[in-house]
Amino acid sequence: MLSTCVNDLLEAPDAKLVIERAQVILADEAQRRKAFREWLRDDIKAEFINGEVIMPSPVKRRHLDASKYLENLLQNYVLLNDLGVVDSEKALVGLTRNDYELDICYWNQETASSFQDDQMEHPAPDLIVEILSKSTTGRDRGIKFEDYAAHGVGEYWIIDPVRKSVEQYQLDEATMAFASVATLYINDTLNALTIPGFQIPVQAIFDKKVNLDTLQLLMKKSA
Repeated sequence: MLSTCVNDLLEAPDAKLVIERAQVILADEAQRRKAFREWLRDDIKAEFINGEVIMPSPVKRRHLDASKYLENLLQNYVLLNDLGVVDSEKALVGLTRNDYELDICYWNQETASSFQDDQMEHPAPDLIVEILSKSTTGRDRGIKFEDYAAHGVGEYWIIDPVRKSVEQYQLDEATMAFASVATLYINDTLNALTIPGFQIPVQAIFDKKVNLDTLQLLMKKSA
């Protein structure tokens, strides 16, 4: 996709003018991104996307529960098996142009071992999970979908708490774009591609009792 865009631009007679104008715009954007990072505090959830500061709206209970239940399983499984780091909400991921605060994300042990106690900006994760809400669906399926893939995120889950579904995508390294693996529903099983051995019923993301039962099974598996 990137190479196609570059080739199309280079064939344009005004390519040099377009590039020069883009450089001016991106330089100004970089200054605003710097100001955004200096302004950002640990009590504020915000993202910097294509030059704009995005402040997410409050989410509904079903969104909060899905995030909490899935993080509970991922966090404990990864910790018990020493597989890396799982974070949510306030871990700032800085990509080439944009800064994101993801719903849930995972880095493997090799990457996580380089993290420092005073570190604020993080590299692209191995797995990103975004939970749809009315205000974020467009970005989760649009700019984020493209940006995460372009920066080498190996796996992306889009969770719909209304339909109680999980869309699972895997990076196609040849095209640096996400390819659909499966769309899973309440009676299906989710098998992570980037977290070795992590397998859960989709229902565990939406149901408290199933979540706790699944946590016990994961802990026994890790013992």
